[in-house]
Amino acid sequence: MFDIDKWQEIISAISKNKLRTCLTGFSVFWGIFMLMILLGSGKGLQNGILSQFGHVTNSVTLWGGETTMECDGLGIGRDITFRREDLELLRHDIPQISEITARRNLWGTSITYGDEYANLTIDCIGTHMQTINQLKAIDGRLLNRLDETELRKVVIIGKRALERMNRFDNPVGRYINIEGVPFLVVGVFDAQNDRFSNRLCMPLDVAQRVFMPDTKVHNICFTVSTRTSEESDRIVKKATQILAAKYHFRPEDTRAMGSNNSQADYEQVQTTFAGLTMFIAIIGIFTVIAGIVGVSNIMIIVVKERTKEIGIRKALGATPASIVGLIIQESVVITSVAGYMGLLAGVAIIEAVGGALPADGFFRSPSVDFGTAVTAAVLIVVAGALAGYVPAKRAASVRPIEALRDE
Repeated sequence: MFDIDKWQEIISAISKNKLRTCLTGFSVFWGIFMLMILLGSGKGLQNGILSQFGHVTNSVTLWGGETTMECDGLGIGRDITFRREDLELLRHDIPQISEITARRNLWGTSITYGDEYANLTIDCIGTHMQTINQLKAIDGRLLNRLDETELRKVVIIGKRALERMNRFDNPVGRYINIEGVPFLVVGVFDAQNDRFSNRLCMPLDVAQRVFMPDTKVHNICFTVSTRTSEESDRIVKKATQILAAKYHFRPEDTRAMGSNNSQADYEQVQTTFAGLTMFIAIIGIFTVIAGIVGVSNIMIIVVKERTKEIGIRKALGATPASIVGLIIQESVVITSVAGYMGLLAGVAIIEAVGGALPADGFFRSPSVDFGTAVTAAVLIVVAGALAGYVPAKRAASVRPIEALRDE
């Protein structure tokens, strides 16, 4: 394999037919290049879609709606609105719930700071909602338990909301007025879902004490300790039955109560992209196979051109194994060089495109993982050996006397 004479002979043979070698190698280059581009693009699309979840993957969100079916003698068109006390009801009856919290929105709230103002949405939340919505403090801190228990008038501002309040270079430690009530800004946050980073957040207990005369909430959110979407679906059905019994609507009335099971959605997306990745890999592999067939055909022509040379080699004592090894080595060299160039070009373009894309776009962070690159490298070598095997066997079967008569 490391015989210097063989390598010099292979390089000499390739150099004599530069154009043919380049055109042959290009088919392999293009196959590997497109495989990397397709796999990297699929990863970028997957990252973008998963980034839109905005919730931890074991969370469930419930919200009220309007009844469309009669129940317990009550008519249709009734508004269903949940309350804070429903949290303890669900926690008591469903032991699989890990943490439970609620949210109420203040839409189009008037916010003033100095002589400027803005209308923004405020999420009035329990502290665990920050974990569910995957909020991350980029300046200052997030809300904590003491803010709730001590009823502190504090607020945190989303990164995008802050851009609309451009008077503050650093708002942490300053006061803003919300509907005329001063609140201390204790942090700036970013969220995986841009919808949340365009809002402000304050403790729900404080909001219900200052702005709301009741305990109504828009959403009930909780995390579950289950491992599969089927188990979490059963928890959602049980929660629906509990709330349906309390608020007198039919559990099958999907307009009366809505729900979102992040675990089921996440598994569905993962399954979809697993199928997409397999489909992309199949397309890429068949593209590579097309290139390998081209290499194999060219190697057959090479063997035909060198029939007399092969006959002389065998007449001088060359074994069939040495003839097979020579042809396969030449095929592997052509395939490997072209394939690795395609691999490097594909990865380079994916990295360049990924660096140029916005970090919060729908298509983000395209990449080819190390395992895929290693697999592709091994595939290139194996494909080169397979491409040269058939021509090599044909060369090994040449009889010296017939080869010397060949014109």
